[in-house]
Amino acid sequence: MSAAPVFFRPAPAWVGDVIPAEHDGVLHLWYLYDDRREPKPGMPWHLVTTTDFVAFQDRGEAVASGGPESDDFNIYTGSVVEGHDGAWHLFSTAQNPARRGVDGRPLQLVAHATSATPDGPWQKHPELTFGAPEGYESGDWRDPFVFHDGAVWRMLVAARHADGPERRRGTVAQLISDDLTSWAPVKPLWDPRRFVAHECPDVFHWNGWWYLVYSEFTDAFCTRYRMARSLEGPWLAPEDDAIDTRAFYAAKTVGRDGRRFFVGWIATREGDSDDGRWQWAGTMAVLEAAQRADGSLAFHLPVELVSSFDAPVASGLPELPLTLSAPDSYRAVVGTEDLPERFHLRAEVDIAAGSGPVGLLLRSDADGDRCGIVQLEPRRHRVVFDRWPRAATGTEQWQISGDVPFEFERPVHLDAGRHTVEVLTDGELLVVIIDDQVALSTRFYAHHGSRIGFFAADGEAALVSLIINRRD
Repeated sequence: MSAAPVFFRPAPAWVGDVIPAEHDGVLHLWYLYDDRREPKPGMPWHLVTTTDFVAFQDRGEAVASGGPESDDFNIYTGSVVEGHDGAWHLFSTAQNPARRGVDGRPLQLVAHATSATPDGPWQKHPELTFGAPEGYESGDWRDPFVFHDGAVWRMLVAARHADGPERRRGTVAQLISDDLTSWAPVKPLWDPRRFVAHECPDVFHWNGWWYLVYSEFTDAFCTRYRMARSLEGPWLAPEDDAIDTRAFYAAKTVGRDGRRFFVGWIATREGDSDDGRWQWAGTMAVLEAAQRADGSLAFHLPVELVSSFDAPVASGLPELPLTLSAPDSYRAVVGTEDLPERFHLRAEVDIAAGSGPVGLLLRSDADGDRCGIVQLEPRRHRVVFDRWPRAATGTEQWQISGDVPFEFERPVHLDAGRHTVEVLTDGELLVVIIDDQVALSTRFYAHHGSRIGFFAADGEAALVSLIINRRD
């Protein structure tokens, strides 16, 4: 019997935006259930629960589509909170492609449901559904996020101004309420006039800082965050304001026992191919945040998830430490053992001053030519994920897409000395963590081999330690 998948997915469907909440130590993870059927049957919410992001209980459908004649034919992203009276309130985006605003676009509305427990059943309250107030586009009024602040409840909405440059109208609209039923618009929480939209807004307070999390597809397709000492702002961008790569999207957060988890989805690619276009929805994934002294956030894998990999795997590499000296060349060593599809590794790498690229070869063939590449670039202060071979447009050497430099990059400080590289893989899913600080998630579909390698170029580096474990 094979081990349970690392990343939750309700096969044969896919996970869209996740709406997390905590109750009595249990993490409730509602999500948009995308079965990719045509014609589309209407989007419901499903629910999965966990206490550790290792074992998941699939609770099935939580909130059903209202059907083709209802405002909530599609039930999109929102939030779930416990009211002062102990009742649970679910706010979601209601959308029906057949119901359009004056601009001809489908209306997006905020819908409300209640339940005695977070497990349901949920009673919808269509009389409480409302759309965008004057001054906002009616087709962008989504992802309501509700939280308590002193004497009031606040609702944040991913919205767009009705005027201004087309790709700069995005705003985090705000409403307030004292009963979770009647909502009054107030000035936006954050109004930068910078992005198309701020999807899936999320706010939390942690050790003197407020954090605003949002997803954008204007400058890049990724989830970002801002920091402020007050809800009044200013909302400042840290040095690296991205949570992860383009593949890890729509992350929303949940706290428990002083910890903060970011839960999103790693997108699939068309045709299950590394050259396929990225698709909406995928497989659920989680990162845990750590707070640095300046308030900025670092990201790593939850310790419970890492600890679930406890069966050692041999790499087949020579005895460590393994030092590669390549002052004006490239050197690589590939292990002799085939690794399983699902494993976790932690490597410690010592990079010499002035060195060029150094890193790991993943799912490599025997000579290290065809593989995935986790490449640390000290001179450019970044980590990239690359792969070879790349796409080719013809049979000649000059028709190889060698001008496509890499799949993904993330900024990271790589001073001379020791650094850790952590890799978690389950089939084509791949999460890389550098120095317990920076996350890089992607999918890598190609299977050229099952070996691991170590390389260095234009300098010197040593593989000091390497621990690989599988989950039985």
